[in-house]
Order: sequence, then structure tokens, then C-alpha cells
Amino acid sequence: MRKLLILLLVIPFLGFSQKTESKFKKELKKTFKFATIFAAVNGGTSLSDRNLFSVNTGALVQGVVKTPFDYNLSVGIRKIARFQYENRENVFYNGTEDSYSDNATLGRIKGFEFLFEGDLRRIQGIEYLDQHHFLRYVAKDWVAKVEYLVGGFIDIEYFQASQRYKHNISKELSFNIGTAQRLSQPYGYDPLEEWMLSNGNLHYTWLALQEGYTVEFDGAGSEIYYNPSGTVVATSTDIWEGVVIPQVLEEYVERKQDEAPLRLEYSLVLGFDYYKYSKNFWLHGWGNVMPYHLNTNDDFSYHNYNGGQWIDYSGGLIFGHKLTKSLGLFAEGTYYQYWNRNWHDFSVGINYIIF
Repeated sequence: MRKLLILLLVIPFLGFSQKTESKFKKELKKTFKFATIFAAVNGGTSLSDRNLFSVNTGALVQGVVKTPFDYNLSVGIRKIARFQYENRENVFYNGTEDSYSDNATLGRIKGFEFLFEGDLRRIQGIEYLDQHHFLRYVAKDWVAKVEYLVGGFIDIEYFQASQRYKHNISKELSFNIGTAQRLSQPYGYDPLEEWMLSNGNLHYTWLALQEGYTVEFDGAGSEIYYNPSGTVVATSTDIWEGVVIPQVLEEYVERKQDEAPLRLEYSLVLGFDYYKYSKNFWLHGWGNVMPYHLNTNDDFSYHNYNGGQWIDYSGGLIFGHKLTKSLGLFAEGTYYQYWNRNWHDFSVGINYIIF
């Protein structure tokens, strides 16, 4: 009887577990249906070799500056419904696609969409890492989005989440309002500010001494400058101020900024989205503005560096018009301004087809 009772108690949980597992697999399959996993390497020739000439004790010295080839290593997975104006000419994703509509607040369809992409690039000998990841869910009356952006070339990195109520004015136009949370380094923080003198000059030599550099006077009016490891780095004031000090300041600022704690900001966000499409004309625009930011009164708050409130905003526009069977115009781009830092992309042009 005891075994029978235990069996009767376990069977419902087994059934519940199997049912839950089946539902989970169904939802998982639905979530990743039509998603594309991609990995690609693209590259090409960079700047041509450059000849350098100099004279040393009367002898000609010739050198060559070589720039390694450019490349772009892209890895990611995406599930984003294409808008009607977007062409999909390539059979495969190769990581070079630049779809401005990926930055829109709303997608073309309701439901769950996502993008996870990382790009390791080298352009003109400079390597940097770009990342763009987001999860977005659009419902009838609300939208939620979580995003992480790393722009190595434009030197920007932040994590952002937003939750918004969406009000549909018409089939084409909607407005939204909600809150946004952003996690980032303390933009606006200047580590050199504490080293500024009352006359506006920078006490750079004292800063270098604090960083471990030393100065030795030979008694004849000359100085020798050593780095923290004891190696001679300059034997004159001109080299010390023109070569060594800029490097000291750059390393100091980079180290202090890396040591600074991340900042979490809470902001009010307002936005709109407009989408109208026909065979010969389409217009897709969106905009977001953050006019108010909660002041948490910590040492690294952007309120301290800006002197109070500020306005952050972003937006995008995609326009196309086929004037005739042969002639067409297009313009598209995005613009961001966060913490008084701005970055943008755009493309404008005209097409004429000869029949």
C-alpha cells in the first residue's frame, strides 16, 4: 500500500515534468525558428607600402612602412524580420551587412527578436572589437529591449535596458514612453582634473614622479629622466615634455578610467516610430530622447561633470522613392548622442536603371 501511494504521488509529477519539457522544447523551437547562425572572414589589401628617407652622418637611410592587410572576422546569430524595403540579394550572411533597421525601436513583427554579433576588425593596421547584442520583445501595447553595444572604432561601450508603453496613433505611427537603465564607464570623468593648477596649467612633472619616474640633475644645468624601471627615457627637457610626458598622461588616464567603477543610470525615455511602405515609396523613421536622469549623488555621476541634467537622444531614418521606372532616390542613416558623445552612419544616393 505504501509503494502504491508513493507511485500515485509520483505519476502526476512525472506527467507534469514531461508536459513541461515538451512545452519548453516547443517554445524553444519557436524562438529559434528562422534564426541564422553565421561565421565569416572577410579581408583585403590595406594601404600601400610607404617609403621613408632620412640622412644619418651623410649616408642615405631608406626604410619601408608596411601596413598589414585588412580583415573582418564576424560571428553571430540573428533572428530579425526584414522590412519590406530591405533587399536580401546575398544568399549567405558574411558579417559585412549593415542594416540600419536593426537599430529601430520596433521590429516589423510582434514577438521576440534577437541579434548577437561580434566583429574582430583590422583596418589600416589598427585592430579593434565591435559587438552588438540585443533581445527585443514587441507586444500590442508595450515593448521591452535589452542591448549591449561595444564600438571599438568609436570608443563607446554600454549596456542598456528599456521598458516602454506603446500607444498606436495609426497603422503607421506610434509613440512610446517608459524607463531606461544604462550601465557604462563614468563618461565625463577626467583623471587629470586633480592635477590642474589654479592658473589652468597641468602639473605634469609631479604626476610623472608620482607614477614612478625620476629626474637626476648633473649639476651642469642638464637633467636625465628615468622611467619606473630605471631606464633612461630623456636627456633633455624638450624630449621629456614632447615625447615622454604625453605617453605618461595617456597611460595614466587610461589606467584611472579602467579603475573607476561602472555607472548605473536611470532615465526617462520618450520615443516614436513611423513606418509606411508602398512599392514606389517608403519611409521608416524612429527617435528616442532621454530628457531626465535620476541623480544618485555618487562621485562618478555624470551630473557632476555636466553641471546638472542633460539630454541624450538617438534616431534613424530610411527613405526610398522610385520617381520613375528608371530613377530612384534613397537616404538612410542613424545618429546617437549619449553623454555628449556622438556617432553616426549614413548613406545617400541615386540610382538610374538603363533599359
